[in-house]
Amino acid sequence: MSLLLAVVAAVLFAAGTWLLLQRRLTRIVIGIGLLGHGANLLLVTSGGRAGRSPVLDGTVGDPAQYSDPLPQALALTAIVITFGVTAFLLALGYRSWQINRDDKVEDDIEDRLVSRRHRTDGPEGPIDDGDPDTSEFEVGEGQAS
Repeated sequence: MSLLLAVVAAVLFAAGTWLLLQRRLTRIVIGIGLLGHGANLLLVTSGGRAGRSPVLDGTVGDPAQYSDPLPQALALTAIVITFGVTAFLLALGYRSWQINRDDKVEDDIEDRLVSRRHRTDGPEGPIDDGDPDTSEFEVGEGQAS
C-alpha cells in the first residue's frame, strides 16, 4: 500500500512540475497545488502505519505501538504554506487579469537587459543566445516599468 502511495506522490510531483513550466498563471497555480498535495501525501506516508495516539494520560506502553506525530505536524505546516503560496499566486493572477485581460506570463525585457550587461564576451565575440535584440528597449532613469 505504501508503494502505491509513493507512486501516486511521484505522479503528483511530475504533473505539478510539468504545470509549473507552463506560461499560463492558472496552470502554475494548479501545479503548486499538485506539488503541495504530493508533499502532504509523501509526509503522511512516511509516518508509517496508524498506531495509538502519541499523547496519552501517562500510561506507558510499547513505543512501537504509538504513531509518530512529526510527519503529521510537517504535513500540517506544508498545508499552511501551500495555502499561503496559492493565495498569493491567485492574487497575482487576478491582478494580471485586471491589467492585461490575460494570464500569460511574458518575458521581462528588463531582466534580459540585466543578463546581457553581466555577460562577458568570449574569444569568438559577443554571446548570441538567439534572443531578439532588446537594445532599443533600454530603461532610463525616470522610466517606470
